[in-house]
Amino acid sequence: MSRLLLIRHGETEWSRNGRHTGRTDLPLTTGGEEQARALRPLLSGRTIGRVYASPMQRALRTAELAGLAPPEIDPDLQEWDYGGYEGITTAEIHRSRPGWYLFRDGVAPGPAGHPGESPEQVGARADRVLARIAPYLEEDEGDVALVAHAHFLRVLTARRLGLPAAAGGLFTFETGAVGVLGTEHGRPAVVAWNARSL
Repeated sequence: MSRLLLIRHGETEWSRNGRHTGRTDLPLTTGGEEQARALRPLLSGRTIGRVYASPMQRALRTAELAGLAPPEIDPDLQEWDYGGYEGITTAEIHRSRPGWYLFRDGVAPGPAGHPGESPEQVGARADRVLARIAPYLEEDEGDVALVAHAHFLRVLTARRLGLPAAAGGLFTFETGAVGVLGTEHGRPAVVAWNARSL
């Protein structure tokens, strides 16, 4: 069975500052571009049959700089719609909502077009992605790479492992890093996490 490569985009100004970056389309910083280029040796030694990416420029640029084939854009790979928490740090949210936890509580509604998402809604998007790529993972004709965003990929990991979406909170995911999901005895398993070399 092929492996699933989860690639978090490189650093942006907001990720560096801890600001929730859902649908705001920010470019990579210079450091983020360096992180993406540094993934090239790690990924070049693998046979990658399919590449999918979020439509956000930070994901597409990461895929390009990491040396991946031009990706198929999948809107379901977008980051969590943070609604009213877009651009705000966790510390700022805690001032008005002490004890808030994204993976349990979701977000406050945002402006028109950005109502925000619950963990279950993000999990439903992750399930759609996993259903679409399942045939390619079973073909064993090369790994499947997803270039996307930290919170979304954490939820997708939880769903791939048979856990509820809220269990995505158990995984951290650094900018410009790779997670690898494979199998052990026919069951999904984490093979590597936050990797910059394999």
